Parts: sequence; C-alpha cells; structure tokens
Amino acid sequence: MESTPSRTAMFAAVSRGLFRLETASPWVLDDVLALVLVGPAWRELRDRFDPLFPGPARRESRAAVCTRSRYAEDRLAAGAFTQYVILGAGLDSFAWRRPDLLGSLTVFEVDHPASQAWKLERVRQLGLPLSDSQVFAPADFEAEPLQDALGAAGFDWTQPAMFCWTGVAPYLTAQAIESTLRTIEAAAPGSEVVFSYRAEDGVLDEVGTEFARIYTPIAAAAGEPLQPGWPVTEIERLISRCGLKVVDHPARADLQQRYFAGRTDGLRPYTFETLVAARVT
Repeated sequence: MESTPSRTAMFAAVSRGLFRLETASPWVLDDVLALVLVGPAWRELRDRFDPLFPGPARRESRAAVCTRSRYAEDRLAAGAFTQYVILGAGLDSFAWRRPDLLGSLTVFEVDHPASQAWKLERVRQLGLPLSDSQVFAPADFEAEPLQDALGAAGFDWTQPAMFCWTGVAPYLTAQAIESTLRTIEAAAPGSEVVFSYRAEDGVLDEVGTEFARIYTPIAAAAGEPLQPGWPVTEIERLISRCGLKVVDHPARADLQQRYFAGRTDGLRPYTFETLVAARVT
C-alpha cells in the first residue's frame, strides 16, 4: 500500500463491472465506469481469481458489492444531506454516475494517498471531468486522524452529511472501527453512516462460508487481511456506545426483497457482509 493502489479496491471495481456484463438487467447498480477505471488489468484479475470461486459465490459476491453501493446511494438520495463522504473510496464512480445528486452535494473521496493518486492518474488518462463539488482527501489512517483529513479538505462539521463506509470495516480492528464511528458522531445532527461489516461465521450459509474460505488467504496475500466477524448484537452495541442510533439493519432477505424481487435467476447478495445504517442524534 505504500506506492500501489489497494488490491481489494480493484477487486471491488471489477466485481461491479462484471456484474453488469454477466447479469441480466435490471441491475441493482449500473456502473458503466468500473472496468474502465481499472483499465486492462481487469481481465487479468478476472482470469486469475474467477476460477478459484464456485459460480454461486462469484455471482452472490458481485451482487453484494453492487448492493452495498446502491443501498448507500438510496439513503443519500432520500435524505437532506449537503455532503457525501466516501470513506475508502477506491475506484468508486459515484461522481460521474450520479450527476443528478452531485449538483446539490459536496462529495469527499477519502482514501489512502497511494490509491487515490493512482485513481486520479486514471481519471486524467481517461479525460473524465472533475467538478468543484468533488473533493479528494488523501488520508493514511495509520498516521492521521480522519477528523484532521476531513478538516483539511474543507468538510463542514455543522452541515448534515452522509458517510458511505462500505467494504472497509471487514479489514479493520474493532478499535479502528470504533475510532471512525466516534469521529462520525461529531458530525451535525441528522448525519448518517452506512457501513458494511463482516458477519460472524455462524450465520453464514454454504455460499458465504465457501467465499470466506477462499477469499481470506487472497486478502491476506494482498496485504489487507480480514478481521473476525461480528454478531449483530455486538455491532449494534458498538454503534450505540459511539453515540449513534441504528436506523436500519437489513438482513439478506430484506435486501433481496428491496433489490432483487421478481428476478427469475434467483440472484441475491451473499451472507459474508451485513449492511447497517446509523444516525447522529
């Protein structure tokens, strides 16, 4: 991570792009830029890692990566937020996909300096437009508090914000998760955070268990090892201890009903990650 982009962020972008290529519409998330941002390396990543996963694990993991972004963006669109903070933004393409929301928002993309520099170089190469409403905030969370990074980027702690923090917490210690939630709690009342966390092993179904077995050594080899999963009650206690209120904690069945109802292919997100939304009161 010292001089290269996050490998797991590239995995996530490839998943979003391949979901669109391999799945029949309607798509829970239509990310036409995901593979473009990764560049030609997406084929190498697909060819190297797809054969390691059974078909159901590939399909459900790609559905989940898209669902977590869609879920956060739906809550953003439904609220009265003036700022959108994407923590661990990776190769997120929100600012180009959702011009309908960008006009009324300031978007802060927070990521490791190496990953962010790599993304900005790709944006330059592709000629993608940059808006004054799109702020890039490099942050090394091992060396700099999130609050300092956001403050330096011009974040307004008096205005309501939506924090999107998906696909990051599974790699973080309990202390790091608590630190980030306590920082978010300092935002203006009405602010929210959507984040995904690793579910405890005991609640995983067969596909989720198989995904965890295969993906765990891959993440470790990429220098981003996974941390243990969380029981629902424990993560909710942590959120409350940090001064936030849980406002939505959908189970897989809830997400399937919201985003995959009526499909004939049985597509659904995996059980490996769980989504939760919490509010600053």
